[in-house]
Amino acid sequence: MESITCPQCGVEMVERTHGEAKVSVCPEGHGVFLARADLGLLVEAENDWHRNTGQHTAPLPRITADMTAPPTTGRVSRAWVETLFG
Repeated sequence: MESITCPQCGVEMVERTHGEAKVSVCPEGHGVFLARADLGLLVEAENDWHRNTGQHTAPLPRITADMTAPPTTGRVSRAWVETLFG
């Protein structure tokens, strides 16, 4: 992935690797950018985590256009993918 800048602050985003996925992160905390294929890899890793842990957790649902973002809270991470961007 070529170097990109944050659309909000103009700072060069830092590329990080999470498993096989590459994610560009704004160092000022304005957000992340990743390719669709990398999002798919993260969803697969999340579902694997749910399948392979002894916890009673549910895999991620399919993302649809009518979904709304959950409210922000200070809760402990319930899933591996939550730890990537926090």
